[in-house]
Amino acid sequence: MPLTQNDNFAALVRQLGPQIRAVRVEAEKLRQTPPALADALAEAGLYQMYLPRSVGGPEMSPLTAFHAIEELSRADGSVGWSAMIASVLSFFVGWLAPGVARDMCGDPADLRMAGSLRPQGGAWPVDGGYLVKGQWNFASGIRNANWLHCTCMVMDGDKPELTAAGTPRVRVMWVPAAAATILDTWSVIGMRGTGSQDFIVDDLIVPKERTHFAGDPPIEKGPLYQPRGLFMNLFATVAANSLGIARAAIDDFIQIAKQEGSTQSPTLLRDRSFVQSRVAEAEAMLNASRAYLIDALGRAWATQCAPVTDPTNEIVQARLATTHAMHEAVRVVELVFRAAGTNAIYTRNPLERHFRDIHVAIQHNAGFPVHYESAGKVLMGLRPSEPGW
Repeated sequence: MPLTQNDNFAALVRQLGPQIRAVRVEAEKLRQTPPALADALAEAGLYQMYLPRSVGGPEMSPLTAFHAIEELSRADGSVGWSAMIASVLSFFVGWLAPGVARDMCGDPADLRMAGSLRPQGGAWPVDGGYLVKGQWNFASGIRNANWLHCTCMVMDGDKPELTAAGTPRVRVMWVPAAAATILDTWSVIGMRGTGSQDFIVDDLIVPKERTHFAGDPPIEKGPLYQPRGLFMNLFATVAANSLGIARAAIDDFIQIAKQEGSTQSPTLLRDRSFVQSRVAEAEAMLNASRAYLIDALGRAWATQCAPVTDPTNEIVQARLATTHAMHEAVRVVELVFRAAGTNAIYTRNPLERHFRDIHVAIQHNAGFPVHYESAGKVLMGLRPSEPGW
């Protein structure tokens, strides 16, 4: 998608910034995106950015989704995270028959997903579908969701069915959010506003047409659904969240530096050479990692739009840039946090929230250090041990 369209959409997202910032404290107390703000985000299509066009979604390019999540996360890390997770899950509608998906999403489409990719439930075959039960965790945005993505092991009695390779057979179940019981488990140091609670589904019959095998090829055939690009497209939005938080940390630190000195000196932080150097270093780190990711993601997306025989180099660069950007974002936040001295520890300053949020964000799979190892193996002509390369 042309860069101008990315910029225009990001501008629309920026218009929501004041509304998001106005409820940041409320979101932390509620441990969820406040309902009025969630409605505004849904109306703007920010919970279903990867929803296929065939069912009324925008089916955005990864770069467009990247810019949107980055802007949301700049306003608030938790809001950006919840929109990112919902949009990532909307991608998997591409495995459902369009008629089934349209019935789920409505007209106009209003899909607000939560759930899990981890197979933490069981699904027992019954006439016409599956009997589902289980407990899933980390369901970001569940209190504002209308559908849940529940990954299950298909069961044979009390044991999982096995594939020909001897691994448990996994199938995704699409469950109405109202059918689940939410458990209040989200007591955490950061990303409190995501409301990533546990939920339980107990003895629910899910029609077969609202399920799919996780290893099947998608029904949708657009560029977004090129199989080699799956992890690249999804994980890039996770990095966008981290980069948005890091940008907000620099912005808010500069405001602190204009107003505050320290316990040992009344000289404003901005007038100290040490602080000036740290801000410049943080700015360079953030922009360099962001530019690398945008460039690599754009090159990889081009291979999805006009498939090439072997897109391995483009994919490895995009995935390496994703993990690198997340780790650089942590370094940026830590740099300005330390430069702020004791000013940074007060909850009246948003810098402490950015510090907490970024250290939760980096725990996501997209930031795992093993991705460096996998990228190195591919660059040296070896086979990585994990999928998606």
